[in-house]
Amino acid sequence: MNTNRLSNNMQNALIKQMTKEAHASQIFLSYGCWADVKGYGGIANFLYRHSQEERNHMIKFMRYILDRGGEAKVEAIPAPPENPQNLTDCFNKVFQHEVDNTTSIYNLVNLSFEEKDWATWNFMQWFVKEQIEEEKLALELIDKLKIAGGDSASDESLFTLDKTLEAAADEVSLPQEATAENPS
Repeated sequence: MNTNRLSNNMQNALIKQMTKEAHASQIFLSYGCWADVKGYGGIANFLYRHSQEERNHMIKFMRYILDRGGEAKVEAIPAPPENPQNLTDCFNKVFQHEVDNTTSIYNLVNLSFEEKDWATWNFMQWFVKEQIEEEKLALELIDKLKIAGGDSASDESLFTLDKTLEAAADEVSLPQEATAENPS
């Protein structure tokens, strides 16, 4: 008896996303190493934590596939891209990566809707919310660097930014959590 509750198309799409999350983990790990070499230990720590978060997302997809009776396949991932040229390039690449991942998540939501796979649709809602948070975090990186002075920031500003990101929370408040008493 076939106990797989996922269509072949859905299972393959989920495996593709699982692989994309593994690749994201490697990319952020690679960027973290780059930042560490450049002396930005706090930024590196932030990127290392983000790398682990992406790996956790991969595990969520793996576990979901298995729990639905599917076969989770671990596929090869490409090497991370070239190192960033500078912090602006790094933070812009982080943001672009998150935007690309959001598109991938939305494609899975659309597929689950088309297939009337409500279990997967429901599972994917966590990732929809997560991508709002991920994009906001990435935008905040870009904003913080701009405030510090961008590529022409002083050493003192970069030092402060580095220390700020080392201690930064890995989660941000989302628009749906805002109230008149607490708008941020």
